[in-house]
Amino acid sequence: MRNDDETETETEAGTGIETGAWDENVPVRFDTKIAVLLREDLESWQRLNVTAFLVSGLGTVSPEVIGEPYADADGTAYLPMFRQPVLVFEGTKEVLTAAHGRALSRSLPRAVFTSDLFGTGNDRDNRAAVRAVGKDQLDLVGMAVHGPRNAVDKVLKGARMHP
Repeated sequence: MRNDDETETETEAGTGIETGAWDENVPVRFDTKIAVLLREDLESWQRLNVTAFLVSGLGTVSPEVIGEPYADADGTAYLPMFRQPVLVFEGTKEVLTAAHGRALSRSLPRAVFTSDLFGTGNDRDNRAAVRAVGKDQLDLVGMAVHGPRNAVDKVLKGARMHP
């Protein structure tokens, strides 16, 4: 792949980071993308809640997106986080439904959040609410996806960056 300096680099195996990213003089560029798509009519608290829930599943099926644990100068340990940015987009219900279909057709790792989940209070009921509805009838309010940049860009067609 080419980085911003148009020099040839290779992907560091299993990381989603181009090899040149390990050189502090070369801009970091990822060959994968983590994206969240939210329905544009959500309240602020819903946007935050849905985003947090959606991204929590990505590291379980794509462990390469998780970096190393953190520590401060005093040696206090902190949990590892994603090694790359999470981009947040918004769109209409129709854009979200179309993106869901494209993510399914590309078999990309994905997480969904439906409007029914706002009325449940636990994981068991959340899973039951999703299981009760066919994939084409889900009332989606959010979706997270991870995959090659170009594939995720195609999934998100019609969405815009969250303001």
